[in-house]
Amino acid sequence: MSALPVACLLGPTASGKTAAALAFAARHPVEIVSVDSALVYREMDIGTAKPSAEERAAAPHHLIDIIDPADAYSAAQFRADALRLAGEIVARGNVPLLVGGTMLYYKALTQGLNDLPSADAEVRAALDADAARDGWPALHARLAEVDPQTAARLAPNDSQRIQRALEVFMLSGKPMSALLAAPRIQDREAPYRFVPVALEPSDRAVLHKRIEARFDAMLAHGFIDEVRALRARGDLDLSMPSMRCVGYRQAWEYLDGACGYNEMRDKGIFATRQLCKRQLTWLRAMPERVVVDCCAGDATERVVEAVERILGR
Repeated sequence: MSALPVACLLGPTASGKTAAALAFAARHPVEIVSVDSALVYREMDIGTAKPSAEERAAAPHHLIDIIDPADAYSAAQFRADALRLAGEIVARGNVPLLVGGTMLYYKALTQGLNDLPSADAEVRAALDADAARDGWPALHARLAEVDPQTAARLAPNDSQRIQRALEVFMLSGKPMSALLAAPRIQDREAPYRFVPVALEPSDRAVLHKRIEARFDAMLAHGFIDEVRALRARGDLDLSMPSMRCVGYRQAWEYLDGACGYNEMRDKGIFATRQLCKRQLTWLRAMPERVVVDCCAGDATERVVEAVERILGR
């Protein structure tokens, strides 16, 4: 029995994924599965450009607002959830459409997972304490002693990845580079054939303008107040994955008094552009993808047609 094709609408931030997905949903019985590591968090609506209530009413959405910002959600959890949801959606007679820009999630879904230990709160707390005392460059040097291959590709202040690499070594006794080189864990028989449809810009400057306009719109719609409310909870800090989301760190630092409003805005836009660049790098490493120019006036219609071809509709 041949694998069922499932279209995956991927693209960088501000490329028009939501509009294209809803245009397809207007013609077909679709349920959308979010492929986005920021949309999983509750109370984080404005800065994540979460689909509006009206948009979510137009088609069922999954993997949005599923965890608290104090918690973490892994690529392994996403893979398990996405495969389960695809089966449930098909069983209901509907079409699963995966939509998002977290390429690590897509890679985990389609290529399987490395056998890495799960996050450990105690180990992370200990590493955070060491970093607060000695600085992340010192922990980078520690990593270089036990896993020189991973350390060589990380900047000395890349706190998130240095912490994870040290955590993996401390929990497994093996360097992360060795575990990543091992064969991936995959299902014996994948019931689905995931086909990526990539919204990519023919002119990156167009996307940069959209990113700037979107960030300004977020600010105008109360993004700073949203971050202020998250800070007021008292159980969140910048070391958490939720607060590492693009824009949130910059707004938090602004509220800390570490920078002015204009600097915060510029840093937020720059960070979003850097995210966009990383997303495009991931996409362009997928030779099997169907590319649609997100700068084209008929980009939405092109996406709908591409997905219909993939699904044979």
